Amino acid sequence: MERKRQQEIKRTIRKNYGKIALQETTKGSACCGPDCCSVESPAQAAEVVGYRPSDLKTIPQASILGVGCGAPLNFADIQKGETVLDLGSGAGIDAFLAANIVGKSGKVIGVDMTDEMLARARRNAKEAGYSNVEFKKGDVEERIPVDDNSFDLVISNCVINLTTDKVKAFKEVRRILKPGGRMAISDLVADRSLPKESISLEKWSGCIDGALPKEEYIDSIRKAGFKNVQVLNEQLYMQGQKVNGRKISSIVIKAVKE
Repeated sequence: MERKRQQEIKRTIRKNYGKIALQETTKGSACCGPDCCSVESPAQAAEVVGYRPSDLKTIPQASILGVGCGAPLNFADIQKGETVLDLGSGAGIDAFLAANIVGKSGKVIGVDMTDEMLARARRNAKEAGYSNVEFKKGDVEERIPVDDNSFDLVISNCVINLTTDKVKAFKEVRRILKPGGRMAISDLVADRSLPKESISLEKWSGCIDGALPKEEYIDSIRKAGFKNVQVLNEQLYMQGQKVNGRKISSIVIKAVKE
């Protein structure tokens, strides 16, 4: 994809997610999972894609925006004391849930490229007294602002599909993982490719038009050097309704850096 188009997509993503971050409440207004756009609260939208209500009660409620397409933490097998990076951390929902698990001996860093999301996440962390969570500005297609080989786990929820170069993004995720480290991510994939002339900036920022065919998405992970790539969960998005003529699915994938 040409550089100008990539920049247009990123500007649209920042604008749209900046608006979401400034809202007091949302209704699963972007990157939502199956049926979540029909629910009445962000917490309900989160529950639809797999978050446990009991877990959601333990984190700042302002971190729950009702966006995302799965619950990758359910499959991440996080351990106390681990270092975790949440890519595209938004207002902090997964970062705070992870922080509760790793405890004071662990560390969680959330990375996002939208200033408004970072401001909201940092405010949530401060008000709730989290000392083991930090939020940094970064772009996975440029460089995540952390050292090589420094994390046990990378999590992400409906973020990689927003990128224009998936292989480059996964290579950057692999760079920051320790040998033996893993990633557990939720994302959207499609049943077929989308012609370039059909791409919409708004639908790309809503996690639809950037979704690759499933096998191409998995292949991009392998090309980045990951091993043991596994699809752990899969469900149809929007009850199987086609978007731009494509059927979209939400998947959870786990892979390892050897």
